[in-house]
Amino acid sequence: MYYLGLDIGSSSIKAALVEIETGKSIDVVQEPKEEMTMFAKKNGWAEQDPDDWWGHICRAIAKLKQQHNISSTQIKGIGISYQMHGLVVVDKDGNPLRKSIIWCDSRAVEIGNKAFETIGEATCASNLLNSPANFTASKLKWVKENEPDIYDQIDKFMLPGDYIAYKFSNVINTTISGLSEGIFWDFKNNEIANVLLEHYGIDKALVPEIVETFGLQSVVDKKGALESGIAAGTPIYYRAGDQPNNALSLNVFNSGEVAATGGTSGVVYAVTDNLSGKESTRVNNFAHVNYTKSNLSIGKLLNINGAGIQYRWLLNNLDVISYEEMNALASKIPIGSDGVCMLPFGNGAERMLNNKDIGTRLVNINLNNHHKGHMCRAALEGIAFSFVYGMEILKSDGIKAKVIRTGNDNLFRSEIFANTVATLIGQEIEIYNTTGAIGAARAANLHKGDFKSFGKAIMDNDHVMTVIPFKDKQAYVEAYNNWKKELELILNKK
Repeated sequence: MYYLGLDIGSSSIKAALVEIETGKSIDVVQEPKEEMTMFAKKNGWAEQDPDDWWGHICRAIAKLKQQHNISSTQIKGIGISYQMHGLVVVDKDGNPLRKSIIWCDSRAVEIGNKAFETIGEATCASNLLNSPANFTASKLKWVKENEPDIYDQIDKFMLPGDYIAYKFSNVINTTISGLSEGIFWDFKNNEIANVLLEHYGIDKALVPEIVETFGLQSVVDKKGALESGIAAGTPIYYRAGDQPNNALSLNVFNSGEVAATGGTSGVVYAVTDNLSGKESTRVNNFAHVNYTKSNLSIGKLLNINGAGIQYRWLLNNLDVISYEEMNALASKIPIGSDGVCMLPFGNGAERMLNNKDIGTRLVNINLNNHHKGHMCRAALEGIAFSFVYGMEILKSDGIKAKVIRTGNDNLFRSEIFANTVATLIGQEIEIYNTTGAIGAARAANLHKGDFKSFGKAIMDNDHVMTVIPFKDKQAYVEAYNNWKKELELILNKK
């Protein structure tokens, strides 16, 4: 018997099967093979058709069933992970009224900024733990202001994962964790964020019914079964945004536990029971998957736009053929890259730098002594240093890291990168071979409340290695301080 896990990204859908008894991953498939279509009528806009997500999900399920000769009745539950901050609006018949405005769409930035000023920084920090910024609530306000005919037809708004659960079940609901990622949750009063809804003039009736993150949220109905190939009556047991779900996939639930990702962009997601909003303009705060009104588990999310994209740019523009070659070149260069320093912030404005867009900076190149090996090492170190800088911000916001866990499919595979981060923060980094889709499938079993067995399945099946910080860290500290001086020179000019 199996659980099905779905991870709804903006580039693809991933579907995973895991054995219920052991938690072992059977397979993960991706649909489509190429990136999903993204619509952009104007610069800064990004939209997707939510029914495209559903079509790819149905095809992925069919592929899994066929490849492993699995019947619909052998799948006993569904877990859903999804791209955060998206907006889906439906009419009274549940039909989408427009394409989804997804996470990377920036049209509502000014709306959120004005709300932050008007509501007040103190109220936003204490109640919302965030600036309204460009999150789902601000996108809904944009629809209200710019598409009033559509807004007047809205029966409910949903996040992307809510819509997929609805397509399976014909039931519309959401979670506290989901509402918090849209900045619809008031942490101070433990209720829907009336202060923001009233400011935006959004009717509270548009908010879906709230269900638990772990538990029986709904069941597949006849129409959902016919389209998806999952048996009618199959329960949906779990739903969460991709970053909280990535943390769950790495068994990160408790205060002091941190999940890190070094992909195209970088993420540090730290769990705490501290309701501090001190760094609310640089750090996002969401209700973690195990948040309840009696267990205030907060996920502090720090994003670094200029992470793996920097290393990929070098791969495409240096005379090298692979990341392995780049890593080998970098390994021949000493710590600190002989003074070469790279600020890896060339992927747009950085929230952790107070939304400044400083670009990528490569400095201290000596044309007689330095070569592409120095650039490779400086890039790896620069990205690692940006993670350490982010950890310092989180520390100032009350985070005390006890354990850091990461997946095995990103920058942490580089010894230079992983050793640099581990040594500078003085913390072991545990590396696991898992994905968000696998985590969502396993999370379907948490409706039973057995978190101990959940964690054991990850340790038994997924642990790859643990990076131990070096005791002698002086060279790393000097290199980091030199990098930070270069960063501060730029920031003080802006």
